[in-house]
Amino acid sequence: VQLQASGGGLAQAGGSLRLSCVASGRTLSNLAMYWFRQASANERELIAAISLAGSSTNYADFVKGRFTISRDNANNRLYLQMNSLKPEDTAVYYCAADHVYNRNKLSSQVRYWGQGTQVTVSS
Repeated sequence: VQLQASGGGLAQAGGSLRLSCVASGRTLSNLAMYWFRQASANERELIAAISLAGSSTNYADFVKGRFTISRDNANNRLYLQMNSLKPEDTAVYYCAADHVYNRNKLSSQVRYWGQGTQVTVSS
């Protein structure tokens, strides 16, 4: 599975960005999908998870109510809508996939990674 993330960039605090991730090599509907982020030397942390059909989602507490994960299985795409951005959201964001859905997925458990996309939020 190849994952290609895009949509990162520079935003002001309070602004919005929408990340996209396109999957190839395998039908997206067969995969649970995730967004992680990594800031500087910190560990890669789970932001959001979505089940294979999209019926179940889960969010890290620090993004609840601000970020929304969604998927378009017909077009093999995953999204992360990020609203009310804060400077502490600055990080490299990664899309990830696995055959098993775990709402509290650890980065060590992820099977497929996309390349990161940088998100920078200025105050």
